[in-house]
Amino acid sequence: MATAPCHPNNQSSSSSSFRTQGSAKLKRCITVTRRPHCPNHPTAIATMARAGSRSPMAPGSPLTPRSPMAPRSPLAPRSPMTTRSPLAPRRTLPATVVDDTVDAAAVLLDKWHPEGSSSGRSLFLNSTTPDEADSFLRAAKDLHRAMLFYASGLTTKDHHGGGHGLIEAQELLDTAMRRLQLELKILLSSLPNVIKFQQDDDDDDNEIQSTDGLRETCGHLRAVAEAMLAVGYGTECVSVFKAHRRASVAAALQCLQVLSPSLQQATINKLTWDQIDPKMQSWLTGARKAFASVFVGERELCDRVFAGDNASVGDAVFSAVAKDQATSILALFEAAVAKAKRAPERLFRVLDVHDALTETIIPAIVAAFGDKSEVTARAVTLSVTKVADAARGMVASFEAAIEKEPAKATVPGGEVHPLTRYVMNYLVFLADYDKALAHIYAAEQFSDTSSSVGSGSGGTIGSSSTVGSGSGGTAGSSSTLGSGSGGTAGSSSLVLSASTTLRTLSLWSNPIGWLVSVLKLKLDAIAGNYREAALSYLFLANNTHYMAKKVGGGTKLEAVLGEEWAEAQTAKARGYMEVYVRRRAVRRPDVTLTQQLALARQRN
Repeated sequence: MATAPCHPNNQSSSSSSFRTQGSAKLKRCITVTRRPHCPNHPTAIATMARAGSRSPMAPGSPLTPRSPMAPRSPLAPRSPMTTRSPLAPRRTLPATVVDDTVDAAAVLLDKWHPEGSSSGRSLFLNSTTPDEADSFLRAAKDLHRAMLFYASGLTTKDHHGGGHGLIEAQELLDTAMRRLQLELKILLSSLPNVIKFQQDDDDDDNEIQSTDGLRETCGHLRAVAEAMLAVGYGTECVSVFKAHRRASVAAALQCLQVLSPSLQQATINKLTWDQIDPKMQSWLTGARKAFASVFVGERELCDRVFAGDNASVGDAVFSAVAKDQATSILALFEAAVAKAKRAPERLFRVLDVHDALTETIIPAIVAAFGDKSEVTARAVTLSVTKVADAARGMVASFEAAIEKEPAKATVPGGEVHPLTRYVMNYLVFLADYDKALAHIYAAEQFSDTSSSVGSGSGGTIGSSSTVGSGSGGTAGSSSTLGSGSGGTAGSSSLVLSASTTLRTLSLWSNPIGWLVSVLKLKLDAIAGNYREAALSYLFLANNTHYMAKKVGGGTKLEAVLGEEWAEAQTAKARGYMEVYVRRRAVRRPDVTLTQQLALARQRN
């Protein structure tokens, strides 16, 4: 029987019928090739013979192929495109290895199934088989590789055909990730609230885990995190980590009495100063520990767990865990500073906040959050702007209070004025914050002093013109009063010039010195209101001697004002006393000047 040539039109119709009538399983086995051939080719003949009854072309069809054994005519044209059935599936070596790997992983997952009997035990902490945790992590990675292998279409194993292998590997991998989520929760629960990788001498062993155990746990956490991130389960890993550590940080802050669940942002702004003041010291102590230990330890934990290529993930996790808590603490102090307003008696609390920020909190924030973080910027703004402005305002209010003291409120007998006692005691406590004051006032530009001198409390310097008033005309510059000549008061313009220069040179660097000078001017004004000139000198002698005694003796105030200042005030007090004795000697000629001076010194 002669063999008809293979015609392209016939072949195209046959291929179309083949695609339409074939089953889904057969379609997946069809391979299209661009190598020209004909169904009469020996390879095609063998393929069709193996296909047997699976041929889509039914007998009797007008496109029924010719006998497969008929030889091809040498003149028959070759078809440019032909469809042939694939070879029988063969199990290649890579497919065999992948299938065995999946089967081995399934056995290990069955033992450590997250919903099984082992759900209460840890693969890392309670496993009795050496290196079983490492084997589990490798199995998870192998399942991910198996998914990629099955998705590539290179496998030919029958029971994995049609995506069954891909589905099975994906289900096993999902089970493995749920197990690792459980391990992550168990490991995180074993960590203390406060993370410290270096033990201190005063640490409580019951609260702080040993360094070796902590490092080992962090190693397990890192292995779990890397395994989950590598196979695309980073969202689940980060979610579990953030939830556990955020709760731990909140518990640690509550133990430090710096924040409580009821003390939230809305509540902080409603607090009054009477509610804030009693708790201020405990808040500051807790805040120092929180930023120096809790947040720094949390930063180190995130750096250890999310290391290497996952460092950016660690930054995001730490920010999510600690940022809100740190911001709440800063908001607490912002509210406290705002409630303090300009009351001078609250200056010490504001300076406590400044010291806590500059000495501990800001360096710890920079170490944990970075120098360009939002938390760092907020802390610096609180220290440099809000706290500093509040402190300068309180100093100005205290200065104004001194100047508003009535100059006619003389003390009987020329004794120490209550204003002198109050101001000097205030400055004794204020001297403990000399570094904070220097830092606050050094931040001001020198050009600002020109506008500050003539405004606010500084504008009241003109009240010193009353220094030269009074019946005796005795009060004036201290040099005139101490000269012993009994002359009239010095020019008030000279006093103004001297005070303005002092303010320009020392106010911004030493507000304590400026407040002392304001007190001295006020005492001069009060002394000028004594009707008896001798009493005015006695008043100045007593008050100057009191000031010198408060400053001298190695006190902190002496370190601020200088030992020379204290000695100079003592000398002035003696000068005032000598003038007083001379004036009193005129009225008591029966007592010598030496005796009167001795009696006056005994009284004072």
